[in-house]
Amino acid sequence: MNTVNQPVRKKDAMALVTGQPVYLEDVTPKDALVVKVLRSPHAHALIKSIRTDNAKKVPGIEAVYTWEDVPGNRFTMAGQTSPEPSPHDRLILDRHVRYVGDPVAIVAGENEGCVERALRVIKVDYERLPALLDFRKAKDHPVVIHPEENWKSLCSVGADNKRNLCASGRNEKGDVERVLSECDAVVTGTYHVQAAQQTMMETFRTYCSIDAYGRLNVISSTQIVFHVRRILSNALGIPQSRIRVSKPRIGGGFGAKQTVVAEVFPAFVTWMTKKPSRMIFTREESMTASTPRHEMEVTVRLGAGRDGRIRAIDVYTLSNTGAYGEHGPTTVGLSGTKSISLYGNLEAHRFAYDVVYTNVMSAGAYRGYGATQGIFALETAVNELAEKLHMDPVRLRELNMVRQGDLMTSYDYPQPAGSCTLDRCMENVKKRIGWEDKYPCRDMGNGKVRSVGVAMAMQGSGISSVDVGSASIKLNEEGGYVLSIGSADMGTGCDTILAQIAAEGLQCPLDDIAVVAADTDVSPYDSGSYASSTTYVTGKAVETACRKLCGKIVAAGADILGLPADKLEFDGKKVYLAEAVENFKDKQGCGDGDIELREGKPSEVSLEKIARSATCGANEALQVTESHSSPISPPPFMAGMVEIELDRETGQVEILNYAAAVDCGTPINPNLARVQVEGGLVQGIGMALSENIQYTPEGKLRNNSLMQYKIPTRLDMGKLSVEFESSYEATGPFGAKSIGEIVINTPAPALIHAIANATGIWFRELPVTPEKIAMGLENRPGRGRRPETGQDRI
Repeated sequence: MNTVNQPVRKKDAMALVTGQPVYLEDVTPKDALVVKVLRSPHAHALIKSIRTDNAKKVPGIEAVYTWEDVPGNRFTMAGQTSPEPSPHDRLILDRHVRYVGDPVAIVAGENEGCVERALRVIKVDYERLPALLDFRKAKDHPVVIHPEENWKSLCSVGADNKRNLCASGRNEKGDVERVLSECDAVVTGTYHVQAAQQTMMETFRTYCSIDAYGRLNVISSTQIVFHVRRILSNALGIPQSRIRVSKPRIGGGFGAKQTVVAEVFPAFVTWMTKKPSRMIFTREESMTASTPRHEMEVTVRLGAGRDGRIRAIDVYTLSNTGAYGEHGPTTVGLSGTKSISLYGNLEAHRFAYDVVYTNVMSAGAYRGYGATQGIFALETAVNELAEKLHMDPVRLRELNMVRQGDLMTSYDYPQPAGSCTLDRCMENVKKRIGWEDKYPCRDMGNGKVRSVGVAMAMQGSGISSVDVGSASIKLNEEGGYVLSIGSADMGTGCDTILAQIAAEGLQCPLDDIAVVAADTDVSPYDSGSYASSTTYVTGKAVETACRKLCGKIVAAGADILGLPADKLEFDGKKVYLAEAVENFKDKQGCGDGDIELREGKPSEVSLEKIARSATCGANEALQVTESHSSPISPPPFMAGMVEIELDRETGQVEILNYAAAVDCGTPINPNLARVQVEGGLVQGIGMALSENIQYTPEGKLRNNSLMQYKIPTRLDMGKLSVEFESSYEATGPFGAKSIGEIVINTPAPALIHAIANATGIWFRELPVTPEKIAMGLENRPGRGRRPETGQDRI
């Protein structure tokens, strides 16, 4: 392959590194109303009265809106394919506020200063209500978060607002209780993963205006332009045909921008005032009024025989969706299906879950999307099982891991692992980390211990039979191409990757492909960039569209040459007679009378001439639009091993080396794939060791800035080593699967395993900070015994 599987530079790389204007504030007019939101100081309250008269008198203020001024249409902010599985439980502004940070009023003014002054003089009288902050007590609690009668769930997901249930479900195969009772070793554990912030560099931001036709134009830093259009239509009560949504370059998303966090407020202001408006979240707002990862508590029961064969897995997940149900019914499913499915040939398995409302900031989409929490729990339980069986945890996985051809009965639907090199991934990292020599730990003689840990993971490639990827490819007048897509490049390089697929299909240089990004008026429909779908789903649409465009180019060349199209070929530069001209001399036809004597007649035509011919007297456009939706979601696989040095006096963990091996099918761009892996590893390490969401007893988030919320830097990472063990996924573009999400899933269980090997203590709640480790070592019974023999659980 000439372009696919090549480490080409991102198409927008130079614009970014040289500081060219590409982001929303760079490319939108400066003359716009500033929009900000007054937010609730209480976790749970009713607004008794609100006075805005003084705010409206502030010079420069254009408008102030409260719950009495907005439509009464309930909607969800979750950007998912319709019918939306998340409940319709929001209003633009509501009299009933449900978390500290819930919007109370919208203020729009000429500049930030006057808007800030107006916010300070709005007077609100609240009736405080009892706050429900503990998600373990939320189900059937007397405090009901959504008592309203117009709450509705469009899909059958087990939701019941009167029970604080956003979703509930259960599925199983075999008799789990019987099989567990027969197992020689059973591990039972409850693992707690706190909420985690996406902390993308660019905060939420949106610009809105009214065009010459009276339509609402929205430019937003979003992953989901088509879903934004539908959600704004639902919220504002106007037809989708009156709304256009496009996106500039996005400064990171990681799932945060799969939710309509900022768009609805300036959209409402512009629709009401007919004036341009802009809303830009501060970092504090992005930390306190966004949609972080779902807090989950995952209980695992895992049973095996003495020989290490895992016979049964039982998983129950309790998920905290917070004040609203964005992504609540969908994230929770991955905590079971993407963890249990790692293990094949189970006699029985069960997965049950409840998703509950509470009075904290609502959760949403974040890279890994529930699989991260479930894989942390199950992979830690498997490592605990290995300890109980006195078995090498790598050997335990080698005995039980899913392999190529195995039927994954616990997947979203029963599906064979048609492309799977998980066994090779495990062997790869085992050699690179030096597992045989370093497992479980080595005492360095200075109060420090070096140890290793292991985990494996899987994800998906889009949502089967739901996600739609689309692409339009057209030949321009000079012989280059324009690729129009509805997916969004968030820094992942998907514009480049899709252009590589197009260039490979059209046999042309990458620079000949111009990419037009997501715009609901211009792009063909695409579900958006989420669920690890872009390369696999949209990429297949690109591949198919290019193949069909090649057919059209050949047909146009056949018309010019006066030859049958089935005798011609296209090599990216010209359409030509497939068989050498000499073979046709002195022949009348080609055995079937289709080709006349060619001597003295042209047998090829250039792409440029074909392109120009389409501009004069043509009845067929040299353009193709294709959509693709896959009935399956082939999972990528990954194995990860980490080596750490742990200081027993301070509890400090230093990462020395992280070895990762990934099966993403054919890597379309190995450089970009490697960067994806490295970035995901950093996020997973931060979630495991330092990123800590904490609330006051009144429900106020303590970690409202990057001073309090500790994300890792490159200096915290040690050596990150990434390799690929490629499979070939026949249903993907040139054999590709996804890579975007799986990469975050192995660090947490691998690190907790390494910490357990170094200390003898199993930590079951993230993050595991130095303080927790030091206190655990200080307080554990039997201090001084060899760490690898410990059985403590924290």
